[in-house]
Parts: sequence; structure tokens; C-alpha cells
Amino acid sequence: MNVKSRAFAGAVVGAAALGLTVMAPVASADPAPGVYRVLAGVGSDTTEDVVNGLGDSVNGGATIASYNATGTPTIKTRLNGCEINRPNGSSNGITALNNDIDSKTGCLDFARSSRGVATAGTDLTWIPFASDKLTVATREDGPLANLNVSTADLRAIYACTKTTVTVNGVARPVTPLIPQSGSGTRSFFLTQIGNPTLGSCVHEMQEHNGEALTQGSDIAPYSVAKWTSQVKGLIDDVHGATVLGAIDGGAYSRDVYNVVPTAKLSDPTIAATFVGSGSKVCQDSATITKFGFGATPSIPCGDTSIKGEN
Repeated sequence: MNVKSRAFAGAVVGAAALGLTVMAPVASADPAPGVYRVLAGVGSDTTEDVVNGLGDSVNGGATIASYNATGTPTIKTRLNGCEINRPNGSSNGITALNNDIDSKTGCLDFARSSRGVATAGTDLTWIPFASDKLTVATREDGPLANLNVSTADLRAIYACTKTTVTVNGVARPVTPLIPQSGSGTRSFFLTQIGNPTLGSCVHEMQEHNGEALTQGSDIAPYSVAKWTSQVKGLIDDVHGATVLGAIDGGAYSRDVYNVVPTAKLSDPTIAATFVGSGSKVCQDSATITKFGFGATPSIPCGDTSIKGEN
């Protein structure tokens, strides 16, 4: 695999230019310095904002501490000790949680994840709380705007065996971008398109940062919920000049999760917060839908049947 990195520069089209009402972000990033809540979580870029929102609303903001995927190099999750490297993405968050369990440091309680189980096991439990759609983004000012691409073509594009895509009967050059290593969106997207070996034409970007799409030929997987929250001004708007296209006329559907140590499922705070349809998170559907996410389509919110190692 030879994936090139791409600088995060590009023209920005603001929400005002799209005729949308701009609102101040309502979901905070990391908890304020010196504020230490009961449950500390890290991981997914896709769900950081909705879980930040849940952190602000559940129990008046006293329980869930959700640390963003990007920001300062380190985070501090407890009053004493627990200054750790910031995990960027679902897989890195899950790894950090696993390492915390193994070392018995007690610095983390859950990991946000936009992907399912990668390795069989029972140490961790994936608790679904919402669903998302994943499609492709292109630049609105480029020849690929509002692209409808097939899964088969995406597989070839990311293998770099196909360098053009047909739009309105015309073959247009295409440059594939992929989220950073450790991203759950990256893992889920590649699985959906058949896990091609990434070719040398693929550029790496921070997931859901539309400003990374700097050329009219650029294409990247993008969370519909994340893009919608950006455009509406609910969170930092880095959608840049992107618009969402379609895959096979629609989008891929996925559940999103909070991953907890299986041994802690009976912990009163974890159980009350995440476990079962009556949990605080599952009952806060207003916050979940506010950030563009839907109900879990195939498995109940708060279900604890999905186990894995990472």
C-alpha cells in the first residue's frame, strides 16, 4: 500500500453561501481544563460531536467526558495522572481502551466507534446507540459534483486501476482520498467496497475534513451526519466546498457504537449511561437526531450482544 498524505488547504464555501442559518457550535470539544467527569471516552471522529452533545445533556453534563479525535497531542482524563496520547479514530480509540484495561490504569471507560468488531473475542462490548449513512463527497465547483458512483467503480478507483469516472456521459479524472489510518470510517468504507489494496494514487486525509478536497477530481468517503452538522453550523464547519454524492444511488448504512469493557457492563454508571433502551444515552433521542444520526435499524439501542477484542 502506498498512500500519499494531502495537506488540509482549500477553498471554503461557508454556510451563508449555501443559504443556511449559521449557529454557534453547541457541542463542546474536550471538557474544560480541570473538569473531570465520571466516564472518559475517546476515539471516533464521526461520533465525537454527538457524544460531546450527549456529554453536555446527560445528567446535566456531569457523567460523560468525550475527548475529540484531534486537538492537542495529549489529553488528561483524571485529576491525578492519566495524561495520555490523544487517539485519533475508532480503531485507535479502541486500542487505547484495550491498553488501559491491560495496564489497569483506569484512565478510560469507553471508546467511540463508527465500525464494528475487527477481531473476535469477549473483552469488549460494542453498544449501538445510533445509525449513520456513509457516502462520497466531491467539490461542488468541480466536474464530479453530485456524483453517483457504483461500488464496483469505487473498488477499482481505490485500487488505482480506474482513473476516471463517468459523469453525464463524460469520463472525468478522479483522485481518491481516504481517511487516516485508525479511522473507523476508513475501515467501514473499505470493507463495503471489497477491501481493495490501496494504490499509489490514493491520498490520505483527516476524515470528514472537506477542506482536504482541493481539486475538482477529488473524491472521499464522508459521513452524512457529520457533513450535515457541519453545514448547519452545529459544529466546526470544515466541509469546505464539498457536496455529497451517492453510491449505487444511495449510501451505505452503519450503526455507531460506544465500546465498553465487558467486565464493566454491570458497573452502575456505565449501565445507567449506555446499557439497554432505557439508558440515558438511548433515551436522549433529541440530541442524537439533532446531530443528523438516526435510530439503530437492525439492533436495539443499548444492546450488549456484540463482543470483540478490537
